[in-house]
Amino acid sequence: MTAAHYLRCLRGIVVREALRFLHQRGRFIAALVRPLVWLFIFAAGFRSILGVSIIPPYETYVLYEVYITPGLIAMIQLFNGMQSSLSMVYDREMGSMKTLLVSPLPRWYLLICKLLAGVAVSILQVYTFLIIALFWDIDTPPVGYISILPALVLSGLMLGALGMMLSSAIKQLENFAGVMNFVIFPMFFASSALYPLWRIKESSLILHKICAFNPFTHAVELIRFALYGQINTFSFMYVLAFLTLFLGIAIYGYDPSRGFTARKGGPAG
Repeated sequence: MTAAHYLRCLRGIVVREALRFLHQRGRFIAALVRPLVWLFIFAAGFRSILGVSIIPPYETYVLYEVYITPGLIAMIQLFNGMQSSLSMVYDREMGSMKTLLVSPLPRWYLLICKLLAGVAVSILQVYTFLIIALFWDIDTPPVGYISILPALVLSGLMLGALGMMLSSAIKQLENFAGVMNFVIFPMFFASSALYPLWRIKESSLILHKICAFNPFTHAVELIRFALYGQINTFSFMYVLAFLTLFLGIAIYGYDPSRGFTARKGGPAG
């Protein structure tokens, strides 16, 4: 196999996922509704209650909606990662995933291609969200639209790998939705997406430790600093470490034949 075969495979999978997403307009709108509700409604109500003091990377006091914008960006990527993994469970049940993985290319490479395709879709969603946020006076430094891109790639890969890891362990499509909600909401609320860690520490030391350990917190902080042309080195290394962990488990545990096994041998337990 030559490099051209690998590139053709990557391009085909990315284009397929992008077209699938763009043709499903309901999914595109739903992906933006959640963060926009938080930005336009909840932030307006919490603005006077949850003021944010001067903390890095901010150089002055910021409005609450400005503070939660990086968290909402990470939420878009988290939901997209889970949705992409849900489609992988569906493809595995229908057998189309097995058809893909019997190609002569290595299985780990094909899974990474699927992961990169999901990240590309999430980045499209994020930039659409940032454009809409401009009309709500969420002013991002011009350099931020460029400097955020590497952070989006890394955080998207980590969150997508988390979903892929879960999909490798779940045998039935109907079980994945419940597990998905069980993972998404604790990760989102027990993080720095909606409130800074110092404020959490004032109310609960245990919850602060949970939030500090949560990899989603560090994905949010990586994006937050990148929006202002800075890098949070600790968050970068933390997200990279969990990306390696989640992806390694997913590649090791992914079994594309489970869907066929379930149909031949009865419901999978």
